[in-house]
Amino acid sequence: MRITAKADYAVRAAAELAAEAGSDRPMKGETIATNQGIPQKFLENILADMRQAGLVKSQRGVDGGYRLAKDPAEVSVADVIRAVEGPLASVRGEAPEDVEYGGAAQPLQDVWIAVRAALRGVVEHVTLADLAAGRVPEEVARLAGDPDARRRR
Repeated sequence: MRITAKADYAVRAAAELAAEAGSDRPMKGETIATNQGIPQKFLENILADMRQAGLVKSQRGVDGGYRLAKDPAEVSVADVIRAVEGPLASVRGEAPEDVEYGGAAQPLQDVWIAVRAALRGVVEHVTLADLAAGRVPEEVARLAGDPDARRRR
């Protein structure tokens, strides 16, 4: 899977908002951009996508800014990625279960479905509350801690 800059920035921005979820005041886009090293114009577009998906609320004015629309424990990394990029896994723009292959490639559909399931097994189980608390679920930590996982291939 290729994680785009847009998806990476969106999750980082959402984690910043999650860290401030208990605050009375919304967080300025400029503050999020500075804290995470995200180009502000790009961030504004990402936050608009997240607002449209119902993950973020915005407030205008001098005291304006952004805040999460839901409890951080109810928002997964997958939710954020889907808000800005669409489905987690697709094959030529189609859902893996909608592609069909013949001949020797016939079992490939099952491979693509399994790839999506494996991806979901991680990003659907890490919440913004986890990130804001500086942790990931035990299973994700175990996967990331495997020395083979950090080996480039």
